[in-house]
Amino acid sequence: MGSPRIVLTASNSEASEWHHSIWQQMMSATIPFKYSKKLIPPESLQNESWPDGRAKYVPNGLRMVETLLLREYDEADVVTCYLEYLDRFVGPETKVVAIHAHNPLGISYATDVYSKLAGQSLIPLNAHEFIRIVTHPAIQKYKPKIVVGGPGAWQLEKANRLDEFKIDYLIDGEIERVFSELFKRIIEGDPTLPRIVKFSKETQPTVEEIPVVRHRSTFGVVEITRGCGRGCQFCSPATKVGRSFPLEHIIASTEVNARQGATEIMFSSEDMFLYEQLPNFTPNLPALETMFRSVKAVPGVETLQTSHITMAPVVKDPSIIERLTPLLVPYSHVHHPDSTDPNKKCIDPIIGLETGSPRLFNTYMKGKGYPYKAHQWRDVVLKGMEILNRHNWFPFCTFIIGLPGETDEDTKQSLDLLSDLRDAKGTFVPTFFVPLEDTRMAAKKSAKLIEMTDLQWEFFFTCWKYNLEFWYGGQKAATKFSLGVPLYYKMIGKKLFGRGIKYPLWRFAGVPDRFMRRHLYLDFTGRKRNRAGMLPFEQEIVPGFETVRGLNMIDASVLHQPTRTHGSASAVGD
Repeated sequence: MGSPRIVLTASNSEASEWHHSIWQQMMSATIPFKYSKKLIPPESLQNESWPDGRAKYVPNGLRMVETLLLREYDEADVVTCYLEYLDRFVGPETKVVAIHAHNPLGISYATDVYSKLAGQSLIPLNAHEFIRIVTHPAIQKYKPKIVVGGPGAWQLEKANRLDEFKIDYLIDGEIERVFSELFKRIIEGDPTLPRIVKFSKETQPTVEEIPVVRHRSTFGVVEITRGCGRGCQFCSPATKVGRSFPLEHIIASTEVNARQGATEIMFSSEDMFLYEQLPNFTPNLPALETMFRSVKAVPGVETLQTSHITMAPVVKDPSIIERLTPLLVPYSHVHHPDSTDPNKKCIDPIIGLETGSPRLFNTYMKGKGYPYKAHQWRDVVLKGMEILNRHNWFPFCTFIIGLPGETDEDTKQSLDLLSDLRDAKGTFVPTFFVPLEDTRMAAKKSAKLIEMTDLQWEFFFTCWKYNLEFWYGGQKAATKFSLGVPLYYKMIGKKLFGRGIKYPLWRFAGVPDRFMRRHLYLDFTGRKRNRAGMLPFEQEIVPGFETVRGLNMIDASVLHQPTRTHGSASAVGD
């Protein structure tokens, strides 16, 4: 039997379904490869293959490429496999090896931060896996064309490393509308085809042009929307018009995944609340309810995993959370002892909070809070978190450190917001600003760990103190780090980042604030985690919310008063 003409592959950490957790997958890709064998269980990177060596599940983007190819080629000519089976499939007849690249050089928002904590020259496991693929002996021996695409492909262009990895073509953008002609030109070696192929908004496909995948994706991913339109300047999907997939397409994708062994379905969306949205970013609650019920009714589906949401719709209409909770929480795989669900289940949608600074919010992401204004953002976050927590939604919240122009005052306002969230239930993940391609901030300068201020370090490690307490339990969790943190500071941290890291690290390790109050902005002296949950937002004084009570605080009733609406475009551009 000859080798297939086209081989598709992705790194093991990108394809992993270990513990059904995106969180685990993301962290495994941020840990430096040098320490990965000690910190990551080997089984987390051992993905399942069919008896013939084909991958059982890979990232949804790679499955889409496979699906488009299978319109033109037979299954025998198109093989999707993991790194371990490349030598079985790549051979003399192989014309193209196409690689899905989520983070090939380790410079995304998360990985560039966490891998560098142990040294500037270290690369994360995810990037090391990419190098193993492009330098694989079978590829070097048979020299097929190497084509790289995916959300991180831009990193290779920006770092000017295409020659180093002998990459023939780099593809950036949505490809469904133009794929057939493009791949034909790649196979034929068309000399007029540029090495870097980028697709603009003009070639953005309609949902009718996007096919149902032929085979199962990692986590059973099913797209429900593409694009967003809220206009956040650091985000590529935010600049694209939001599109919702027809319910028939969503169900067909779910059935494909379920038939091939997926017991969980993950809804892929930049914002689930934009599914079949009404004017002015208003959620279409009946459509959401019908969609969730229909997906869960597909035979074989046991659990559902949420995707991104935004906070403003939660505050504008709390009934959204109340009505969606029975359709999502009982079918989650996530458990937490603080949940009031009979089976202690909760869901953890991803929410980009990004900053507590009204100035930065107004500059870079004003559409995220529509219909509310920048000065209301902190109040929206607090009210929204109270609503979510009450219904066992314990979100995964991201912040961006080092947005261009960030001052100490901006960081203090983010720390104030973090302090107000002291009793909230959720995960708070600090990331660093990275100027992603195809965004309005692509030409800006990246934030760097070595340039972090003392206040930024305090924000960074206070977030992780919260996370340890929430997921592993107070002082018990901190004790695990009481010895390792001082050793890290003396052996690595101080040398790399200076003395500004010291007291934030001490807080992370569980040293009481009374010993550090003169060295840190926030002071948690005497405070204890409120395991019973946050108190109602409407009370005049709420423990954990004191610092926002003042001139900038808006009454809860104001948040629910009718707001003059604008068109979506003007809301983003005001």
